Amino acid sequence: MTATTATTVANLRDLGGTPLSGGRTVRHGLVLRSGQLDRLDADADPVVAALGIRTVLDFRTDTERGDHPDRLPAGARLLIADALADKMGANAAGGSGAAPGTIPAAQLKDLLSDPAVAEEHLGGGKVQALFAGIYRSLVSSGSAQAAYRLLLTELADPDAGPLLFHCTAGKDRTGWGATVVLSLLGADDETLMGEYLSVNPAVRIAFAPMIEGFTAAGGDPELALALIGVYPSYLEAALDEVSTRYGSMEKYVREGLGVPDGTVEALRARLIA
Repeated sequence: MTATTATTVANLRDLGGTPLSGGRTVRHGLVLRSGQLDRLDADADPVVAALGIRTVLDFRTDTERGDHPDRLPAGARLLIADALADKMGANAAGGSGAAPGTIPAAQLKDLLSDPAVAEEHLGGGKVQALFAGIYRSLVSSGSAQAAYRLLLTELADPDAGPLLFHCTAGKDRTGWGATVVLSLLGADDETLMGEYLSVNPAVRIAFAPMIEGFTAAGGDPELALALIGVYPSYLEAALDEVSTRYGSMEKYVREGLGVPDGTVEALRARLIA
């Protein structure tokens, strides 16, 4: 549960060291999370080079990857798992409202370019409702289930090497992935929420110019922060979806994601110190 001092990768964190039940912890250097890798420069960033990342799992959409393609660490393989493919498809079919239905970090410039438009579409609690719907879809949609199934399967594979998973800002799709992994490993609710919220300082620094421009133009800073950061209610929506549909995280993983118990046991054996 440590932020690394990488200079060319935003919001990079090693889940190693996260406390688990029984006084155990997550092994260091095997499972990492971050924002997109479009600015990765291994030569200028020895911290990243030293991690020895062998597998990169990208949760972003086709558009996000096309606009900001990953730069991979030397020798790493790239796996694509668009967690929002179904959500994006449903929005496209619905016509209007397609933009706000995606993860806002992917299009913050559009959403925060006009304070009046942002207030109309996202003010008055609408942004919180938007995120609740997104997080519930991360539990229930087929594309998201395939994405998180791949994450767990790869993390259980001893040949995967150190694995880094990410989206755009490394907060929503990535945050839910970290929650699922740490929950399976035995982290308690307080630890899960703490890890989830821990990305806020890095994300707010990364998007500080955008927030400042929005507020300078008369925008509500709380609305900008609700878009850019993460709030407990967002994660709670996903956890409620798990509880309502499956009853427990283990059943969600087994029945929703289709991950066999043997794979979960292999994941625990590999990642628990």
